[in-house]
Formats: sequence, structure tokens, C-alpha cells
Amino acid sequence: MPAIRMVDIEKSFGAIMANHGASLEVMPGEIHALVGENGAGKSTLMRILGGLMKPDTGRVEVNGRDVTGWSTNDAIASGIGIVHQHFMLVPTLSVAENLVLGCEPKTRGVVLDYKRAADDVRKLSNETGLVIEPERLVSDLSVGEAQRVEILKVLFRGARILVLDEPTAVLSPPEVRELWAVLRRLRDKGDTIVLITHRLDEVVELSDTITVMRAGQTVARIKTSETTPAEIARLMVGREVSLSAGKRVQPVARPSEVRPDQGLDVRNLGITGSHGGRVVDGVTFKVSPGEILGIAGVEGNGQTELIEALAGLRTVAGGEILIDGVEITRRSVAQRHDAGLSHIPEDRHRRGLILEYTIANNLILGVQRHFSKNGIIDRTRVMENALEEITSFDIRPPNPLLVARALSGGNQQKVVVAREMGRSFSVLLASQPTRGVDVGAIEFIHQQLLDARAQGKAILLVSAELNEVLALSDRIAVMYRGKFAVVMPSAEASEEVLGEYMIGTKKGNAA
Repeated sequence: MPAIRMVDIEKSFGAIMANHGASLEVMPGEIHALVGENGAGKSTLMRILGGLMKPDTGRVEVNGRDVTGWSTNDAIASGIGIVHQHFMLVPTLSVAENLVLGCEPKTRGVVLDYKRAADDVRKLSNETGLVIEPERLVSDLSVGEAQRVEILKVLFRGARILVLDEPTAVLSPPEVRELWAVLRRLRDKGDTIVLITHRLDEVVELSDTITVMRAGQTVARIKTSETTPAEIARLMVGREVSLSAGKRVQPVARPSEVRPDQGLDVRNLGITGSHGGRVVDGVTFKVSPGEILGIAGVEGNGQTELIEALAGLRTVAGGEILIDGVEITRRSVAQRHDAGLSHIPEDRHRRGLILEYTIANNLILGVQRHFSKNGIIDRTRVMENALEEITSFDIRPPNPLLVARALSGGNQQKVVVAREMGRSFSVLLASQPTRGVDVGAIEFIHQQLLDARAQGKAILLVSAELNEVLALSDRIAVMYRGKFAVVMPSAEASEEVLGEYMIGTKKGNAA
């Protein structure tokens, strides 16, 4: 008997058909990968399973019982636990308080029994291998630790069927390996896991069975052992897809056409963290026009703070930042835009979008004044810009009046990339540019970065994907404890070599 059986699911939002004849069958005690392009209908299908939405037509069964149209409470009570792509934790509460929220153990029926809550969380944490201290504030956790809390939260409520939506999108390679060990342990214990991910290497490494969706429909159900990443990508997109950016030869600006002061120049940069210590300490580097400098490193070694300081989102404690010879160290974000800087932020929700704004309005954020006359926004020009960018970057659904919150995570990322690469710029900060997007969109974004490089743009790329850094970069720097441990030509780099610098077992000359 399948743990999950969904048949002929239809779900529309006005004129938009999210699911059309979609089906899913997951057996107990397996890791089942659900894959498809951004907007293929995967998340909608899982929201129906979790009781967040009701299907227009179709049938949903869990452990042989018809549960079509059930509520979220019904789903939780029946052992369904959904770990969403964007964390749903209260940052001002502790780990233990987040886990027991809504089902708090109490003393005398009124006061939270914090000791009991913490003991229960610690016991579950040790049993599952998702080790985390119950007393820690969520706001102090790394993204990998927050991911553990999200999984613990659904297990704490008795989940035996786990749905994980892009669980590794914000994790470093060591954290990914830890998560895989935990998921395998849960499977071996008899739990059922549905994994939504765009990382096809993860699908092949971890899953037992794969369901492929395209344009709201289920197009294939295959055994993982009988397929390849290239075949999965072809089923997802409907055409052959390059799974690596490769070393595509691109014409670059000739040295004679480039002034020595052009590009991004960072000198002895120092950044202080929230606890007073230096999170970036004396970093110096230059990115020339027609060059991509890639930065690799385990998350938490200063990459985020470096990019935020360059973008004007974080105060600099010392040093200088220059764009095309112009010193911008103390300038505002808007002034940096005017100087030629564009920024794809790593956190699209916090830094890249206003979720309640339409796609059209998000596509002009930061450059609104270029779409206005006498202080009044020219709506016609805004819509023309939106339609052009939606077409160029294949944003789905192609409706400029939809609010950003209604889009899948990958399509939200396309909006950010379209805005930042659609404007005039000479220097681009690309932080996790392909986080949470499908293989077809990754191929497209990679080509956009290479095209910008060919046009003489200076690009600083930060990515948790080592294969992405290796494929796109001309030079690669590794950040370790707030410094550049090494800077090397990409031709001399490999995942193994970079990995040694990332964890500090190998020292280098960052000159």
C-alpha cells in the first residue's frame, strides 16, 4: 500500500493551471524525489498533500485512506510534516520554544514547562542526529542549524511522512552531507521522505524513486538506479540541457581597451560583526573588466558580510572600495547603482524582493526614478519593461501584475536576476545567483553571466556550488575565517584542492 497516492490532481488559480492531471505514488520507507522546472506544480501538489490547499478535482490517499480536501491539522495529526523552502521559525524564540509552539508542555496548566520542553527536544535531537542546543535563540543559528530545527519541528509533532522543499538550497557541502546521513537514518527507521530539489546529483545520490513534473503534469515515474542526471533534465525541460556551464570561450575586452582603474578594486577591507569581532579582516583584491572572480568557502567565513559591505548594506570598519576608479566606500546603495554596481543578493526574500509588490514593480526596485517624470511613475513604461524582462528571463507565470509572493522560489530568483542584469552596470556582485532554480534556468543564468563577462563587465561570484565556481570563474579565491586563504587561476583548481583551503587544512598565499 502506498504511503502517498495522488491521482488526477487539478488545481487552478484563476486562468493559471498549476496542476493538470498530476499524480504521485510514494511507497513507505523510501526517499522519493519530486523534480521539475520552476513553476512545474511541485509545491502546489505538496501543499494539497499537506492540507494547505484543496484540489479542484482528483483524489488524495495517505496510507490507503481517502483524505482528499483535508485540513492542515488533519495532515499533521496523520503524520505529514512539510519542511518549507523558506524557514518558518520565530527568530526571537529559542529552539525549544519554536519546537513546542502550539503544543506547549505546561506546569499547573498555565506556565510553559521549559525544562521539560528542552529535555524533550534534546532527546529527539540526539536520537535523530540533528544535534542542536535547545536553549539557543533561532536568530543566532546558521542556516544549516535553522534547517535542522525545521526538520526537528515536524518530527517533534510525530511526522512519519516528511516533505522537504529544496532542503539544501542554503546549506554548505558539509551540512548537506550531514543532512543526507540524517535522511538515510530516518528512511532506515521506516519513515517516508519526499524530496523536492533542483540538484540532480543529489537526486541520483539519495533517492530510491523519482517523479518528474512538467507544466503542471506528471510526465514520468522512474527508478533512480535506471536513469541519469542528463535523462532527468531532459524529462524536466523537454529538451537536452547542458548540466555544466563548461569553459565556453567568450571574447573579452582587450587589455588595451581597459584602463588600470576600471572594474572593482577592494583595498584592505575590514568588517566588524554583530558581536564586535572582525568577520572580514584586511581583504584586498581586484576584479578587472571581462573577468569573473569566484569566491568559494564554507558558509560563515565572511562571504555574506563581504558582499553586503560592497553593496552598501553593511558598514565598513576600514579600507576602501572603488568602482571604475571612483571611491564609493561611504556611499549609499542608490549612489553605488549610479556608479555602475548591480547586486544579486543571496537572500531574495530579505534583500531582493518586496513580496507584496507585483512582478512589474519588483523589476524596477532601486531604479524607480528612471521610470518616472516629475515624480510620477510612468505605468506604461513599467509594464513595457516588465513584459520585456519576463520574456527574456522566462519568468512564469508571465503575468506582470502577479505579486512576487505568488511565484515559486525559482521564478522569484529570476525576477531578481532579470532586474539586476537588465540595468546598466559595470560591476556585478552575484551572490548565490542560481540558488533554488531549475536546471534550465541555471543554464540560462550561467550564459547571462558569461555574456556579461564577454561585454567587459567585472563580476564577483559567490556560490556554495563548487562546480558553478569552477565552471564560470577565471580566478578563484577561498575565504576562510574572514580572509582570502588563496587566490588561484581556475585552471589550477579542483573541488578537492579548494576543499582543503575551505576547511583550513591547507594554507596558501592570497597575494
